[in-house]
Amino acid sequence: MAVTPPPADWADLDRALDAFAESGRLATWWLRDDDATHPTPALERLLALDPEVPLVLAVIPARAQPSLAERLATAPHVRTCLHGWNHWNHAPDGTPKAELGPHRPASYVLGEIARGWMTLKRLLPDALAMLVPPHNRIAPAVATELRGAGIHALSTYGARRRVPQGIVQVNSHCDIMDWNTRAYIGDGLALGQIVAHLKARLDGSADPDEPTGVLSHHLAHDDAAWDFLARILVRLKSHRTARLLDPRDIFATAA
Repeated sequence: MAVTPPPADWADLDRALDAFAESGRLATWWLRDDDATHPTPALERLLALDPEVPLVLAVIPARAQPSLAERLATAPHVRTCLHGWNHWNHAPDGTPKAELGPHRPASYVLGEIARGWMTLKRLLPDALAMLVPPHNRIAPAVATELRGAGIHALSTYGARRRVPQGIVQVNSHCDIMDWNTRAYIGDGLALGQIVAHLKARLDGSADPDEPTGVLSHHLAHDDAAWDFLARILVRLKSHRTARLLDPRDIFATAA
């Protein structure tokens, strides 16, 4: 079971970033948002946060509508990728939710992924060949065969450990939502997640080269979540040692 990092505040974030500067390194980071299907007021709010910040929008292909492609045509800072097939949960009751877990034959799951990728490419030709598993869970037997389904990159949650051969994996490390209450987790816990990953990169307990990922879910945000997201973007953009990475560059080798 994952250990919840201790809460942190904005001063802790500054100290963690300053530590990167003192070590002569850049605190690289990126932004991912999940569950897009069509234009909504929440999506508009996300796109308006900062058009200078490239973000990955994970799209559910079975539910995606042509209106999403039309809207994103005027949002050049958005990169899209695959978010499973239909975001259905196939795990038994009482177990962690998963669409791409071990509960069905891997060949069947991979077939859905391939179908989703073809569907997404027709709708959004510039989409990254990258998979974000719904609920951030994927069976190892599926992950190791992703290239056969046309997928060359993967993003789940938590510091990356064992990366499937031939796959570029860069995860998210701060989920700003509490999925038990479907509300913002609060500054202390959100900053705690970011600070913990930054510290782990510095002390070597996590891959030092994995950019720190901030994860949002625009359809689920309350006002407090939107406020934090706006503030963290400003803070990370303005710090001398924080470097925002374009997902196209992060996953450039996933060809």
